[in-house]
Amino acid sequence: MASPLSGIRILELGQFIAGPYAGLMLADLGAKVIKVERPGIGDPFRQFGIPGKSPQGYSHHFTAFNRNKLSLTIDLAKPRGQELFRRAASKVDVVIQNYRPGVMKRLGIDYDVLRKLNPRLVYCSIAGFSEDGPYRDQPAYDAVGQAYSGLMSLSIEPEDPRIRGQTVTDQVTSMQACNGVLAALYERERSGVGSHVEVTMVAASLSFIPDAITAYTQSGAVLGAQTRAAFSLGFAFNCADRKIVAIQVSSIEKFWHALLRAIERTDLNDDPRFKDRPGRITNFQSLIDVLRPLFAARPRAHWMERLNAEDVPCAPVLSVPEAIDDPEVRHLGMFHDLEHPRYGRMKTLRRAVRINGERERNALPPPALGEHTESVLRELGFTPEEIAQLRSDGIA
Repeated sequence: MASPLSGIRILELGQFIAGPYAGLMLADLGAKVIKVERPGIGDPFRQFGIPGKSPQGYSHHFTAFNRNKLSLTIDLAKPRGQELFRRAASKVDVVIQNYRPGVMKRLGIDYDVLRKLNPRLVYCSIAGFSEDGPYRDQPAYDAVGQAYSGLMSLSIEPEDPRIRGQTVTDQVTSMQACNGVLAALYERERSGVGSHVEVTMVAASLSFIPDAITAYTQSGAVLGAQTRAAFSLGFAFNCADRKIVAIQVSSIEKFWHALLRAIERTDLNDDPRFKDRPGRITNFQSLIDVLRPLFAARPRAHWMERLNAEDVPCAPVLSVPEAIDDPEVRHLGMFHDLEHPRYGRMKTLRRAVRINGERERNALPPPALGEHTESVLRELGFTPEEIAQLRSDGIA
């Protein structure tokens, strides 16, 4: 069960994050994912490296979302390239694409065309907006999906608005796409026919914030950037050594009392502002103002020892290098080294899910552009003469 999708073949027409991450998750489960890229250029993320830090065409952005894949180059701008893709799609189980609405139809490789060639095909369309909706002609990236769905309003400060942190909508959309593909493959086992799986960045982002949605639809409450933290009594404090500690008391009363014991301020439970959970939520900013100087007076190690001794849910806020070296992370075995014949050794993540105690086996390093074109075409039934001609004509 290390590779439950072994035997499933996927063509991924993915760029940047949303399409490639969906393909990555399926590849990590054992599917053979063939990444289709434009000859000479490839996925634009190949060029998104830190200057002087990443090999040309093999940026850390690209490698992050494209391990365990094969790279097949096809020039889809040419009619023969489109025919090549249709022929390949007739022999695989899944196609994933995250082009703008209408592009695949214009190229003659949309679902309606491909399902006639391969009735068992599961075809997954990922886009910013629906193909028949009012925004179908607009471009979309992560920030656009976050903004339209309301997700961004839950993390952005109106007084100083700026985009911060990790992309969210891209990955959430990928996860929804992966779920849809898995469900469609399961349904195919019963029905014998494929399906068209569709997900937009807006829909996926909405699905990611059900609590904010129901807060409004059921209670008329519009949540803001600090609302969730107030309801869960979540804190982040600088300590005397400028290291940060994170705490989440949640709604469990015993953790509130444990926090007060840890900071030696049990008197705060007698403060009318904080004596019960509704009061702590209402006066959340005042509570932060009381706690902040307490934590700033001692180093983080002191507070971690005190908080852990009282069983308070807490953690040091680690940088990425610190997280990689953390004992729990090392114990999880989330990283391994892969070797690429051209680009050398690299440390990469493994899938988060263990099945019967196992993660993926025989992992592949992220591919060089077109690295597997000939071997993939041979596997899909193309003759050596056909492959040579496609190469000579710049189609593959």
